[in-house]
Amino acid sequence: SVTAQEGAPRGISFSSDGTYFYITGETGNEVNKFNLSTAWDTSTASFLQSFSVAFQETNPYGVFFKPDGAKMYVIGRSGDDINEYDLSTAWDISTASFLQSFFVGTQATRPYDVFFKPDGAKVYVVGIDSDSVHEYNLSTAWDVSSASFLQTFSLTAQIINPAGLFFKEDGLKMYVVDLSGQDVNEYDLSTAWDVSTASYLQNFNVSGHATSPVSVFFKPTGDKMFILGYGKRKVFTYSLG
Repeated sequence: SVTAQEGAPRGISFSSDGTYFYITGETGNEVNKFNLSTAWDTSTASFLQSFSVAFQETNPYGVFFKPDGAKMYVIGRSGDDINEYDLSTAWDISTASFLQSFFVGTQATRPYDVFFKPDGAKVYVVGIDSDSVHEYNLSTAWDVSSASFLQTFSLTAQIINPAGLFFKEDGLKMYVVDLSGQDVNEYDLSTAWDVSTASYLQNFNVSGHATSPVSVFFKPTGDKMFILGYGKRKVFTYSLG
């Protein structure tokens, strides 16, 4: 449960080694950091600290970290933009400082989540109003000011209200959470990181646990999936054999 820290949780992200996870939310307009004494085991989590993003975003939804923990990105619906922060100490949000933002509202009004290609050359945004995943190129890796819109993939055939977004490390799979359908939808990409080549494969219903799911994150090995449920304000862990 993250209720003690956030009454309206929206996004989840983990550090690369699974020893920290981060929750965004609208109640505090902040990013909350939790320590895991056993990596990837949320039952060992304890709250550590929070960082306010209210000056940039009063409705923070998705959160994403650069793999080395030196940058944090927060997306939200009040600004319809991606906000980029530098962290002087990796993974330590108390050292975060705002750098710049990139407006995505032309394509994605009410953007819900953000995800970067591991080399920082692409960024993807899912919009709950556009019912689509939008792909952008970055001419300078990890620099959102260098982003330019490339293409869109519609989710309307499977999803009513897309919220969480996640890609497999090799870019050959994409996962999108449906807030209304209460499931995780899996897509195959015939060309890695090219959303125009995505095709729907299957879904997994989480309504028995995570009512109103809003965010999804996979352990790099793919054998654990984490779902953030808005309804119960909890992080649910699922095992993938």
